[in-house]
Amino acid sequence: MAITLSVLMLLVLVSCGKEAASPRAPRGTSVTPAQPEEQEAKEEPGTTLITEDDGRPVLVAFGDSLTAGYGVELVYSYPAYLQTLLDSNGYSYRVVNAGISGDTTAGGLTRLPNVVAMKPAVVVLELGGNDGLRGLTLNQTRENLGAMIVGLKRGGAKVLLAGITLPRNYGPEYIRDFEQIYVELAREHQLAFLPFLLEGVALNAQTEGLMQDDGIHARPAGNKIVGANVFEALKPLLSRR
Repeated sequence: MAITLSVLMLLVLVSCGKEAASPRAPRGTSVTPAQPEEQEAKEEPGTTLITEDDGRPVLVAFGDSLTAGYGVELVYSYPAYLQTLLDSNGYSYRVVNAGISGDTTAGGLTRLPNVVAMKPAVVVLELGGNDGLRGLTLNQTRENLGAMIVGLKRGGAKVLLAGITLPRNYGPEYIRDFEQIYVELAREHQLAFLPFLLEGVALNAQTEGLMQDDGIHARPAGNKIVGANVFEALKPLLSRR
């Protein structure tokens, strides 16, 4: 997966929370994001997500701050835009936003039983960026993601794996090996795969209109694109009801 230099501080992603540095990052690298921006009222919001069971199959967006919608209201998160697309295209699913800012794959593994308990029909799994930033080994990240995939599939869910990357100053070999984790897991477990969650957002020439000032998290317009990307990748897993 080729990622250009324009994502330099981008997928510090999801890194709301504690300060830490990877062994390959310059000393002092921070994973603490800027304060949330003021909401852009001109962007049409997505659907307000329904939290209670309404009889529809559950689709869980399982991730970190990119999923949670850090810096914007929940109706401007990508899961909210995904719900709008599902509704308008005749797919009867209830989207649950299970994103937690700053989460790692270890944190996701701890939360796995709660996600499985929702009995999701489909799960979008987006985790791992904070692992690299906090110095976890690639093997740990791979094992944690693999365990989550196995647990979700055993629970009856179809899984879409969303890939991510790291800042360029982590070194080309480390970044290559990190990105390869997602490629290999998708192949090994025969998953639907979205190579880069922020495709067309972080790599867009006009990122100033799609990304927040921290260069990490999407604005509403960017999250709307992410929702569309996820929707297209999900189509083979969806059933019209």
